[in-house]
Amino acid sequence: MMARILGGKAKWALALFTALSVVIGWRFWIEGRRILALEITAWTQDHSADCAVVLTGKAGRVREGFDLLNQNQIQKLIISGVYPKATLEDIFKEWPYYGSVSEKDVILEKRSGSTYGNAQQTLPLVEALKCRDLILVTSRLHMYRSLRIFKSVFPKHFPIYPRATVYGSYRPESLELLDEVLKSLFYSLWAY
Repeated sequence: MMARILGGKAKWALALFTALSVVIGWRFWIEGRRILALEITAWTQDHSADCAVVLTGKAGRVREGFDLLNQNQIQKLIISGVYPKATLEDIFKEWPYYGSVSEKDVILEKRSGSTYGNAQQTLPLVEALKCRDLILVTSRLHMYRSLRIFKSVFPKHFPIYPRATVYGSYRPESLELLDEVLKSLFYSLWAY
């Protein structure tokens, strides 16, 4: 009799485990498709706004922000997630070659340590600078989650234009995509 009860419980546990695995796998697949569906707007669109926020991380993002500032597509550049002791020269050695860019137009946000923190720490800066709209610069892989977080933290009707960039391969490695899907699913529980 006990073997029958355990056997029945084991079948239910296996069925529950299988159902959860299918649901979680389906959610991973959907989230991955959403992330990969984002267009690389840095290649296809000219953006202009009062300000831009660059999320530190992969190479090429800061340069993209400086290019926007140098081409007068923005007035102020906020670089968010900078190491607390870093200087502008530390994070972007090429900045002296951008002759028309003034150091006073670049703000280093040094308090945040996550994408959610980037959005929270950037909002007061954007308000202080009286920005009416914003270009969000980050990688294609990071943009889906970043944009959702920024839209949840910023006022509802504040215009945020995504400027997704690519550094390295157009198609991310499977582990990079899995990492981003996990983060996106985690943030979806509480951040947006």
